Amino acid sequence: MARNISHNKYALLPLMVSSALASGISQAQEVQNQEGTAENPMETVVVVGVATDTEITPEELDMQQANDLSDIFRQIPSVSVGGSLGIAQKVYVRGMEDTLLNVTVDGAPQTSTLFHHIGRVSIEPELLQKVEVQAGAGEATSGAGAIGGAIRFETKDADDLLDEDEQFGAIVKGSYFSNDGEKASASVYGKITDNWGLLGSFVTVDRDDMEDGDGDTINGSASDQDFAFIKLSGDLSENQKLDISFEQREESGEFSARPNWPALQNEPLFPLEAERQTFVVNHQYSPSALINLETTVYHTKSEVWRELYDYSASVESLGFDLRNTSSIGQHTLTYGIEAREDEVEGLEGGLYSWLEEGQVRSAYVQDHLQATDALLLSFGLRYDEYELEQVTHNDETDSQGFSPNIGMSYSLTDALTFTAGHATAMRGKEVGDGFTLWAAELAPDLDAETVDNTELGLEYSQDGLEIKAAIYRSTIDDVIFDQVGGEIYYENVGELETEGFELSTSYTWDQLFISAAFSHADSELNGNTVEGYEHNGLANARGNTWNLIANYAITPKLELGWNFTLVQDLDDIEVLQRAVEIGWIDSTQTVDKPGYQVHDLYLHWEPLADDSLNVNFAIQNLFNEHYRDHSSVADYSEISGWDGVAGIYEAGRDIRLSVDYRF
Repeated sequence: MARNISHNKYALLPLMVSSALASGISQAQEVQNQEGTAENPMETVVVVGVATDTEITPEELDMQQANDLSDIFRQIPSVSVGGSLGIAQKVYVRGMEDTLLNVTVDGAPQTSTLFHHIGRVSIEPELLQKVEVQAGAGEATSGAGAIGGAIRFETKDADDLLDEDEQFGAIVKGSYFSNDGEKASASVYGKITDNWGLLGSFVTVDRDDMEDGDGDTINGSASDQDFAFIKLSGDLSENQKLDISFEQREESGEFSARPNWPALQNEPLFPLEAERQTFVVNHQYSPSALINLETTVYHTKSEVWRELYDYSASVESLGFDLRNTSSIGQHTLTYGIEAREDEVEGLEGGLYSWLEEGQVRSAYVQDHLQATDALLLSFGLRYDEYELEQVTHNDETDSQGFSPNIGMSYSLTDALTFTAGHATAMRGKEVGDGFTLWAAELAPDLDAETVDNTELGLEYSQDGLEIKAAIYRSTIDDVIFDQVGGEIYYENVGELETEGFELSTSYTWDQLFISAAFSHADSELNGNTVEGYEHNGLANARGNTWNLIANYAITPKLELGWNFTLVQDLDDIEVLQRAVEIGWIDSTQTVDKPGYQVHDLYLHWEPLADDSLNVNFAIQNLFNEHYRDHSSVADYSEISGWDGVAGIYEAGRDIRLSVDYRF
């Protein structure tokens, strides 16, 4: 995007990076044993929320031919994605929008929003090595502002793609989507020296307007995407590792004035361009059991421009996270500091400019105590300071506070484990939505948000059978929110309560893998069910969600998969309470979210003797279900004065074929 739409206040970042040390990207507590070195990876231990934390692998993404956020989280009932088309997609964990989560790419947080009618999280699935989802507030290592949980995206490096005896390699890949587009990618990777590897990749996607399950064109759903990525990684010494990566992602198209709402008949579309650049340095230094030092230094910048009002906005973040893990007897102690500076700028017509600047500074400590062979205890504390300056409006606010947590994991038998945890977290007011900076005001007595999250879980694992069950309750007090109507005014509006339970089971037998999962979550703000239109940027209601998965390896070279998602009806949601309060309408109304069921099929084939050629065939939405995802905005169009307020329908049947060849 060839528009300079923000000040380059971080031009000296490369000089800072030259002195950077270590990286820490995972809230999951990393435990180094007594003999730990850079070649002896740390074990991952999570106490708070263990029964519902989830990890997604690149093999799963390849089989699904994942192209957007919806594809990435397709098989996790507690995570949903609304918005239908890529640029408008928003992620929800247990009904809470990603604005309440700590979302990172290789440790770099994705902060603020550019425009509240598009998503704030953008990622290319092609080069993801791992995706971790932490549901609910957790341990002190979760990162600042993780009052709803965390999502951590980790990218691949050269070693992840090289076979053990390879020095260099390349992958070319082409994909076809019947509904409707093409995707092509090329990656080159190899060993520069015995200890250093380099990966470079480019991905391009060209999508036309999709069709929904009724065969109707979804106007304004076409887009072009380009993704470039380079990563240098290697060992500085026997116990030091360094990663340096740069990522640039661009998306452009013609969308409706509000891209997450449908374009009405004869409604004009407007060009829109979005871009994100992320530069990250990760370093690990592990000379002994007492010193396992990790630091992340990052700079990320996101921009959006649209023709309507010649509006543009940018968000820049610069920060670091420095942490150390020490093993002392039965204790594994992780402690560190982190800091981040954010800047959001909004521009209109090249004539008007609005600016907000924010800072977050934190210190944290988390201890895991192996009290007995069966009992693992966890307790931690973090301290956060938030400062926000509305430069244009000459206003400011600040807050600070402590966030303690405690948890335990007890092995009742060799196969059965009980977990329990309680975590609190606080979050002050952070930089706001770039589109509404021009009118944003702060309540004079604004308090920080605080959350209490309690979770109980059971896990059973034996002879290929795994069963997990969890019940949870999360209460966010003093929710900071700009309510519908009037000026843009951030105030404490009350209490967001989310409670529910999750069940999952899986079984592996020879070549067969099957799993089933269920998620139930109720989210209410001050006793009213949340909805994605009125609580945009906060939460959204979703019906009970079921997921069934079956994978069968017909031969070592041929694997077949099936995914079934069932979302039950969610009817008679009372809405427009705020509209009644400010006199827009006389009485509240109700909207429905009809249920739906979607079947997906996957086929993975390696036709050659080695694994150099891979063919993936998929049919998503096999039976052409016509539906609107519950995590999109509900349909308000039958309410007088709210016609046009609705989420976009999801794509109908999509036949996907991809072929990749490894040199």
